[in-house]
Amino acid sequence: MDQDNYEYIIQSSHLKGKVKISGAKNSALKLLTASILTEEKIELINYPAKLLDAQIHVGMLEALGKKCIINDEKIVISEKEAPSPILDWSKRSIRNTLLILGALVSRIREAKVPLPGGCDLGERKFDLHEMILRNMGAKVWVENDMLCAKAEDGLKGTDIFLPIRSTGATENAIICGCLAEGITKVWNPHIRPEILDLINFLNKMGAKIQAFGQEHIEITGVEKLSGVKYSVIPDNMEAITWLIATVITGGDIEIINFPFRDLEVPLIHLRESGAKYYIGDNSLIVRGGTPYPIEISTGPYPGINSDMQPLFAVYGACAKGSSKIIDLRFPGRYCYASELAKMGLQYNINGNILEIIGGNPLNGAKVRALDLRAGIALVLAGLVAKGETRISDAWQIERGYDNFIEKLISLGGNIRYG
Repeated sequence: MDQDNYEYIIQSSHLKGKVKISGAKNSALKLLTASILTEEKIELINYPAKLLDAQIHVGMLEALGKKCIINDEKIVISEKEAPSPILDWSKRSIRNTLLILGALVSRIREAKVPLPGGCDLGERKFDLHEMILRNMGAKVWVENDMLCAKAEDGLKGTDIFLPIRSTGATENAIICGCLAEGITKVWNPHIRPEILDLINFLNKMGAKIQAFGQEHIEITGVEKLSGVKYSVIPDNMEAITWLIATVITGGDIEIINFPFRDLEVPLIHLRESGAKYYIGDNSLIVRGGTPYPIEISTGPYPGINSDMQPLFAVYGACAKGSSKIIDLRFPGRYCYASELAKMGLQYNINGNILEIIGGNPLNGAKVRALDLRAGIALVLAGLVAKGETRISDAWQIERGYDNFIEKLISLGGNIRYG
C-alpha cells in the first residue's frame, strides 16, 4: 500500500472476543540482527512476519547476503557466504542499523550502514553506540550519510560504563561482546524482557553471557556461534494495548499468550485505576471497568515503559478528573497530545508533566500518526470518539503491530483502510 495514501478510518466500537498476542517487535528485530553473528541456520517461531519494521529488517539481511524464508509465524535465515560489510539500503531505515553495525564489526571486523531511522523521540543519537565500538578497539566515522566502523584486529573485551540505562546500547554491547576477544562487562545496563530474551537466544547459540541484575552484564567472548531454533517472547506492548482498549470501550475479551511477568507494574496501575481483569490459563480476561484518573512516571523495567505513556494518556482522557504523566526517559514525547486535542482532548504541559483533563467527550477528526506509539494512541481514541476518525500515516502503527487490522476487526472493531 502506498504510504502517502495510508490511513485508517475508525468509528466507536465495543470490543468482544479472543485475541492472541504476537511475537514482540522489540525482541524479534534484535534476534534478526543477532543472526548476523553466525553462518549457521537460525529459525524463529512465534515470529511477527507482518510487522513493517520486521519486513524492513529482513530486506536488510537479504541485502547483506542472507537468505530468509518466511512461512506464517516462522522465519528461517541462512547464508551461503559471509555477509557484505556494506549495507546498501536506500529504502526506509530503522534504528536497528546501529545493531547491524555492531554485529558486522563483531563478526567480519568492518561495516558501513545507513544512519539510523525510527520514531523521533527527542535526543536519541548514536553516541553511546560509537562509544561502545571505540572502547572495544574499533574506529568509527560518518561518511556520505553512512555510519562506518572498522576493527582491524577484531573487537576486544573491556569494561563499558553506560551513563544512562539505554536499551539499544545495552543490546549493542552484548552483540559486540559475543565474538570479542576476552571479557566484556556492561555496567548500568537496561535489563528488560527483550534484553533477557536476546541473552537467552545468544546463549542457546553458544554465547557465554551472564546478567547480574541492573548492576552489570558479563560477556565472555567465544570464537563462533551456532544456529538455533527459538520462540520469540510475546509482545508486552500489544498486550497492554488490548487491555486498555477493552477497558475504555467497555469490552469483554480474553487476551491469549499474555506476558504477565513482564507487565506486573502496569497491571497494578491499571487495576487500581478501574480496570477489571482476571488471570486465566495463559491468558488475561478483561471485563471492562471504569477508567479512573492516573498518575504515572516512566522508568526502567520493571517500571512503566516510555512506549506505554501515550496509551495511558488516552486512558486518562476517558476518566473523570485530572491525570498526570511524566516521561523521564524522553522528555519531549508529548507531541501526540496536540493530535489528540483535535479530537477534543484537554491538556496542559507544565515543564516535563503532561496533565490530562479527562471526562470530556472525544470526537472524530482528521489526525496524523506522528510515530508508532502516538499512532496507536489515536486508534484507542478513535474507538471511543463520537463520529469518524481518520488517521493518516497509519503505516506507522503497522511498524509495531502484527495483523493489527485483522485482529481489531475480529474483536468487533469498526475500522478499515482509507
